[in-house]
Amino acid sequence: MAERIVRTKNIGLRGIAVADTKISYIDGERGVLIYRGYRIEDLAANSTFPETAFLLLYETLPTVEQLAGFEKDLRAARHLPAFLVETMRQWPKTAHPMDALQAAVPLLAMDDPDLLDESRQANLRKAVRLVARLPAVVAAWHRIRQGLDVLPADDTLTHAANFLWQTFGIVPDAETARVMDICLILHADHTFNASTFACREVVSTRAHMYAGVAAGVGALSGELHGGANARVMEMLQRIVADGITDIPGWVRHQLDRKERIMGMGHAVYKTMDPRAKILKQLAFQLGEKIGQRLWPELTHAVEEAALAELSARGKTEIQPNVDFYSASVYHILGFPGDLMTCIFAASRIAGWCAHIIEEKFGDAQGKPALYRPQAEYVGDYCGKLDCEYVPPEKRRDVAASA
Repeated sequence: MAERIVRTKNIGLRGIAVADTKISYIDGERGVLIYRGYRIEDLAANSTFPETAFLLLYETLPTVEQLAGFEKDLRAARHLPAFLVETMRQWPKTAHPMDALQAAVPLLAMDDPDLLDESRQANLRKAVRLVARLPAVVAAWHRIRQGLDVLPADDTLTHAANFLWQTFGIVPDAETARVMDICLILHADHTFNASTFACREVVSTRAHMYAGVAAGVGALSGELHGGANARVMEMLQRIVADGITDIPGWVRHQLDRKERIMGMGHAVYKTMDPRAKILKQLAFQLGEKIGQRLWPELTHAVEEAALAELSARGKTEIQPNVDFYSASVYHILGFPGDLMTCIFAASRIAGWCAHIIEEKFGDAQGKPALYRPQAEYVGDYCGKLDCEYVPPEKRRDVAASA
């Protein structure tokens, strides 16, 4: 008889280190997030998404010349292959944007001339194409499902501004484009979250980068991961639609019913998510500019009520996460709720690709290895580990005799 595996019970691999990484670091107790040595606050204040993507992929901030070359490569790769756009036009218009995005990734793979070249340089070129094209796919699907023409990229615009242009057909002003740029920076990486782990696990089999990214998109789609921002917006809109004005009472009622306050709490952070602090400022800044203060103000009211009620219940570690205020920001920018997780993907693609490359090549001290965790078998079907096979005609109908 096989010997059972002895293990320590663990939920969702919490606290289990599965690999080394040099890409990003989180201190959940202090609310710190670092990309390759740089605090997220500094990058949000001073960097751009292309520069941050370069940092994640190439391990260092670029020189002026390197950044110009990287942005040129991004602009050259923005344009989607015609067969992909034609294929997307045949998809059901009711398809969720995340399903459309996940379906598009393998089609992008078919168009990549470096697909089967597994050198580091080829993977970096694939990463550039993916960083450039995922926003274009998101924008294209949003327009196709509305019966609108897919817009060509505008190479005079920045990465963030072009994303807004291709999605809505309006060239954003500099301030709005900068808000979008910061949002992309904030979501670019977050160590071994569920989608990044999915990417790394898949490519540990030596699958190509696109296979890993498709897995990452699938993992991100769940409401416990990237889909949470859409749930936050649904929560806010429901409060408004129901005419609720007693926010503390509503929060108390939710918690009494064991319901979650969407956007509150994080698997890692025990204080406010540092990205949420920045997004909170952006939400109020953008709301003031566009005349939509309702959403950030309502979010803030829910935050204050939730923190007070949770504190009274001894749950001070439950704080706003990145989704809590990103919902308001994206809504004010004009993105519908079901497109919000796609923005997450259009940003996280930089981190996914960096992690995929790290998984494939390791470093001087580490060697890539196939992910092969163990599980504890808890089946007990006949009172012992291995059952005797009984032919169908001799089996007792358990359901009928019950």
